[in-house]
Amino acid sequence: MQAQEYKVLSNTQVSDRYWLMVVDASNMTQTVQPGQFFHIKTYDGIYPLLRRPLSVYKIDAEHGQIEFLYLVKGLGTNKMTELQAGETIDLFGPLGKGFDVNAGYDSILLLARGVGVATLSALAYEAAASGKQVTAILSARSRNDLLAADYLRGIGVDVYKVTEEDGNSDVDQVEELIHDILSQTPVDALYTCGSKRLSRLMQKIAKQENLPGEIALEEHMGCGMGVCYACVCEIQTGDEVKNARVCVDGPVFPLEQVVIK
Repeated sequence: MQAQEYKVLSNTQVSDRYWLMVVDASNMTQTVQPGQFFHIKTYDGIYPLLRRPLSVYKIDAEHGQIEFLYLVKGLGTNKMTELQAGETIDLFGPLGKGFDVNAGYDSILLLARGVGVATLSALAYEAAASGKQVTAILSARSRNDLLAADYLRGIGVDVYKVTEEDGNSDVDQVEELIHDILSQTPVDALYTCGSKRLSRLMQKIAKQENLPGEIALEEHMGCGMGVCYACVCEIQTGDEVKNARVCVDGPVFPLEQVVIK
């Protein structure tokens, strides 16, 4: 796999802290799966040297486009905001292992915190398009950071919103909300991304309810190819705990296997 230049179709600010970039991927030869990511060169200069991993927010195969919803929080993502429509961006990917939505699942529950919704939205679209019932809980600091709610509703997802601003986003409150949903809606699997505390909660509920699930991890990455071991996490299978590389062994893992510290 080689890095390639792709044309930026738009790059717009969608909230105080988030931007949305649409890229022309019509000449991309590989199929992009929900949960996979691209390693992005954010600047043509020497610094920042390392690429930034960004998961795919939307996959528009019909029009040959992919979209990245990204949080601006450092030099690399600040540089990305300077890209204009018509310019090109250097993408390496798609990389990693994506989500596996079992064909036997009729209903799934997603829990996203902050920019974690960027990873789970592509999954929600694929699941809804295949006729599955999708329920999503979106958690954020503020209402302004509750991104993708309208988009998800538009594709048929049942959306619940919790924020620190509204005082309804702590773990106990989210746990109560999830149990309320499960009491009303049969759910076959759980999916989460964006928060360690909420991921631990999903592991707890999955064990209580005997439900399978998957988690997409967010880690700093050096190479994106499994060489540098900068993105190692711990995976537990039975009594055995071993290291796994998020970039190549993940970023999506079975929910019950990830050791969340």
